[in-house]
Amino acid sequence: MTSLDSVLDKNGVRLTVEDAVATVTLTNPTKRNAQSPALWRALAEAGRSLPGTVRVVVLRGEGKSFSAGLDRQAFTPEGFDGEPSFIDLARGSDAELDAVIAAYQEAFTWWRRNDIVSIAAVQGHAIGAGFQLALACDLRVVAQDVQFAMRETSLGLVPDLTGTHPLVSLVGYARALEICATGRYVQADEAERTGLANLVVPAEELEASVRDLTAALLAAPRDAVIETKALLRGATSRAYEEQRTAERAAQARRLRDLAGLAD
Repeated sequence: MTSLDSVLDKNGVRLTVEDAVATVTLTNPTKRNAQSPALWRALAEAGRSLPGTVRVVVLRGEGKSFSAGLDRQAFTPEGFDGEPSFIDLARGSDAELDAVIAAYQEAFTWWRRNDIVSIAAVQGHAIGAGFQLALACDLRVVAQDVQFAMRETSLGLVPDLTGTHPLVSLVGYARALEICATGRYVQADEAERTGLANLVVPAEELEASVRDLTAALLAAPRDAVIETKALLRGATSRAYEEQRTAERAAQARRLRDLAGLAD
């Protein structure tokens, strides 16, 4: 067992690595881990900084809430210091606006990489950008006090931080539309029933439950997990026969590897 290695600690994000497990922690509990462009850049940097030995990434938030969403300062005319305000963004060209939002989204995309399995440990509020960050992960273990909500529509906006695809995939179009259009809270029992949560536990058991899940994920050979994740991620976009073909190709690679015949 190696010691805990701190890889990054900036702008409300800390990345630590221990053996095959990385932990990304949101570290501003006094603001309920509210998010900002600087935090998003730090999250994207955390993804780029992962050592190749990492197999599981745990995402957690310090304090009583996972993340209350976008910092309200974003909605003021001046916005964040050194950042374009919403008014500045709206005045830009289509290409400029698209590029800025795409850069923001980079904080939310890398969690789905095939070479890692990501787990969000969610307690308290996961609102707006916080909900989308939890949705960015492969798996969600949530405390019984969890409150998910997608508030963007209520503010005249849309969820644009990659949350719409996984939300529809997990709960279906009709429920996803209702959740987003009303901005209502989704609590633990509904999250578990609809597939938003893989597991619901008492708040005091959240960390231990995530450790147990992490250990279970690490028990299988890495390459088998990588191939399986790739198959499952691609399943919804492939026709049945295409998925059969993909399964055969993946299994052929595994068999050759196990037989010592891989390239």
